[in-house]
Amino acid sequence: MKLSPQISRKKGEITPYLFLLPALLAFGITSFLPIVQAFYLSLTNYDFITKPTFIGWQNYLNLWSDRLFWQVLLNTLIYLVFAVPLLIIIPLFLAILVNQKLRGIQFFRVIFYFPVVISVVVAGLAWKWIYAKNGLLNYFISVALSLFNLESIKVNWLTDAKTAIFAIIAVTVWKGLGYYMVIYLAGLQSISQDLYEAAAIDGSDGWLKHIDITIPLLKPYIILVAVMSSISAMKVFEEVYIMSRGGPANSTKTIVYYLYEKGFSSLEMGYASAIGIVIFIGIFLVSVATFKFINSPSVSASEAIAKSL
Repeated sequence: MKLSPQISRKKGEITPYLFLLPALLAFGITSFLPIVQAFYLSLTNYDFITKPTFIGWQNYLNLWSDRLFWQVLLNTLIYLVFAVPLLIIIPLFLAILVNQKLRGIQFFRVIFYFPVVISVVVAGLAWKWIYAKNGLLNYFISVALSLFNLESIKVNWLTDAKTAIFAIIAVTVWKGLGYYMVIYLAGLQSISQDLYEAAAIDGSDGWLKHIDITIPLLKPYIILVAVMSSISAMKVFEEVYIMSRGGPANSTKTIVYYLYEKGFSSLEMGYASAIGIVIFIGIFLVSVATFKFINSPSVSASEAIAKSL
């Protein structure tokens, strides 16, 4: 029995969603259900021992008046302001360098990517030793100063509130460079060499060609790296936990670390859930704004360059 064209068309439209249904169910159970549960707990007083007691919006009102919450939020914003631009620019520079056709270039790609495969725990402990008062970094600084007959100094990288957060940001940047470099490298290898040759005829050569050709064509990759690095900066935890435990004087305590303290040290799960919902809303707003920017009805970079050539 033959189906009518209209029924066949409707069946064809539904079929892809039926294939997606198992994955959507699994994603909903593992992702959306915990979000709903966290929102419910954020409206309760819960300590893992007694049953949750509904208190309405009290946890959010307490957040508003919590000075430490605003301090850790400021620390997280400092992470965003300093780490994200470095994780956008430096990996792009490295990707351009390792995209050259040189002998042994694979070795340099592996070297730059190597920090990515190192465990965060191992990296944190190693850098904690490097940052120590009698550590490797202060030793090299003393040697460099002695070459100019200057008095040696020993910086308290992780025990001084003025330098601790920047020292941890440096580790985060160091560990993420190779990962974002690979993303840029994939984009660079998809750019046709004909565009560079045509640009060279017009006088755009050397680093200028990357400003005229590479950066506009890598715009989607740059946005992707910006979103991923922003989300990572907002969720940073391991480096802080291993290297400083939020000190000194809460100067390195981030919003996720504060959530961990409230939830698993103080057993204030309702309050911790409220912090988690705030983090979720922040990440969601960043993601929505970025996707709207990507899908804006403007002429794409490749079309603009093709027309100009």
